[in-house]
Amino acid sequence: MASNTLDLLGRLESIQSDAWIKNCAIVQSIPVEVGRSSFGNLSIEETWKLHNELHERFKESRIKPNSLPYATGISYHDVKTRLARHMLASCSFCERKCSVDRVSGKKGSCGVGIEPRVCSAFLHFGEESPLVPSGTIFFAGCNFKCAFCQNDDISTDPSNGHVVTADALAKIAMDLGREGAKNINYVGGDPTPNMHLILESMKLQQKPVAQLWNSNFYNTVDAIKLLMDVMDIWLPDLKYGNNECAKRLSGIDEYWTVVTRNLKLVHDEMAIKGWASLVIRHLVLPGHIDCCSIPCMEWIAKNLPHAMVNVMAQYRPQHLVLSNPGKYKEITRRPTYEEIDTVRKAATSLGICWKPVS
Repeated sequence: MASNTLDLLGRLESIQSDAWIKNCAIVQSIPVEVGRSSFGNLSIEETWKLHNELHERFKESRIKPNSLPYATGISYHDVKTRLARHMLASCSFCERKCSVDRVSGKKGSCGVGIEPRVCSAFLHFGEESPLVPSGTIFFAGCNFKCAFCQNDDISTDPSNGHVVTADALAKIAMDLGREGAKNINYVGGDPTPNMHLILESMKLQQKPVAQLWNSNFYNTVDAIKLLMDVMDIWLPDLKYGNNECAKRLSGIDEYWTVVTRNLKLVHDEMAIKGWASLVIRHLVLPGHIDCCSIPCMEWIAKNLPHAMVNVMAQYRPQHLVLSNPGKYKEITRRPTYEEIDTVRKAATSLGICWKPVS
């Protein structure tokens, strides 16, 4: 096994250990040196400026974790939750940028209201082997419209599940931790529409386990910045190797541009410094080897050397592909052994660490 593989796996295991100081604990420890009334009177522009200054403090604290500050009042975490609530009032969590006022009850493309709904939460043993048991929390609703969605009962029905508060979500996470979860895995659907409550719940988790963001990664830069310093493990998708396939199969504009930007941002700010692990999921789609899979592997190898990749072979025709096969002819079958083998051989030849997580 290559030394890079050992290093990446060792980091992932370390991050999930009790000895690792979780990123959200550091964020909660960094004080904001203004009074509560003054903090409440800051403009959003001033709050973002403060956030960016505190991000630099986070980096200093990560370098010297034994000299952590201690917040007795307002913390860096409070700045993040305030900004998330502001974004909710003209929703820009994802690059659809619907800009609807979810605080007043309006809903955008994802159909998710101000109150997130959890469909299920359990110890998952089917995730990547270094991550199990994973404390998965499945949220209803999604900002994508994937024709082949395997969780369409959750993603296409934002009314699925039950409403949760920040307190309730924190309790779910802590219960999963007590049951032996190595991480708290926010998934769906997609967790993006619910990031305001996820951030708020983290502050209420006592002795949190590793926090994991399992997403299609179609977030805005501002949303990534709010999540940046609190997540320990990133588990994003890289589905398509171009914008055209993404538009046809998931109804998304500028997919490649947005997702590669976000992957590079998280890799360079967190993974390359050893402060978080990045495991990318690539679902091999039949008939999309040359247009999607190979370009994805080549881009990852060139730009994300500190990432691991799960080359996923479990695609099967589901959802709209079954009801309208004529529209999606090339993906009405399972990928062949030869297709999977081609992608995995390409990953190996490019030096990508994929075997331990695939």
